[in-house]
Amino acid sequence: MDRDLIAHFPVVLAVARRGGFAAAAAELGMSPSAVSHAVKTVEDRLGLPLLARTTRSVALTEAGAQFVAEVGPALAEVGEAVERLRATRGRVTGVLRLNAPRVALETALTRVIAEMAWRHPDLVIEVTSDDGLVDIVAGGWDAGVRLGEMIAQDMTAVRLTPPFKAIMVAAPGYLAARGEPGVLADLADHNCIGFRLISTGGDYAWEVRENGADTAVRVRGSARVTDPLYARDLALAGVGVAYVFEPLVREAVRDGRLRWLLPDTAIEEPGLFLYFPRRAAQAPKLRAFVDVAREVLGPRRRDGSDRSGTTFS
Repeated sequence: MDRDLIAHFPVVLAVARRGGFAAAAAELGMSPSAVSHAVKTVEDRLGLPLLARTTRSVALTEAGAQFVAEVGPALAEVGEAVERLRATRGRVTGVLRLNAPRVALETALTRVIAEMAWRHPDLVIEVTSDDGLVDIVAGGWDAGVRLGEMIAQDMTAVRLTPPFKAIMVAAPGYLAARGEPGVLADLADHNCIGFRLISTGGDYAWEVRENGADTAVRVRGSARVTDPLYARDLALAGVGVAYVFEPLVREAVRDGRLRWLLPDTAIEEPGLFLYFPRRAAQAPKLRAFVDVAREVLGPRRRDGSDRSGTTFS
């Protein structure tokens, strides 16, 4: 194997991960022409096309998929070995790629990333906001954040938040005009802000408790979103009833801008967890992130201020 050929392998992987030459060039700090040249060099030396190119898209060939599956993990192991060596000098460097739903950004990740920026300025944390279910390994992410019930058994999971409820809320002005629902059946007479599932394209049925059992309620309304934070914003604007995680509206409920409806019907979610493959647990950048998360999101400090009440498993 030509030694100079190996240097081009990360470029091919970046194009495959990003789905295009321009996006890979931006990530790597290279020009698109340099990226194209590197990919062509690898293909010419191997004698196989790795990427199928059209004027509108770039996709992996069968050989390209095999290249990514076999070379990608090998390079990742080399990169982690290098990072472990660097960590012996007390430095955490490189890029930590996270995939997380929007709810996790506000409730957990922003505070952790802010602290990481101070402690480990040589580390770049790249966050992909995604509310769908994804394969973090196939997608090239180091770790993901999801509700505990959504995490595969073969992953290592670290708790980020305590359990929380999924609740229904509406603005006082809306309720003054439309009335407040007294039972779940009354939702049929209300403008409910729907939620579209990105992964399937279907409408999400609100999960609630009724007569001691979990059930799903189909709702209708004049607005449908894919972003839970925007559902909250629409509720604050008086559009209608929103179904959201309680931490996202805690302050608005506390100061009266939103009212919690039918509280006895709220279900409890297991909370948000950071998860990653077991083999990645010792990567210095991931260990540093977990350590900071433990501190920033941990129990109350001695001065009594709240840092989310989180405990880690």
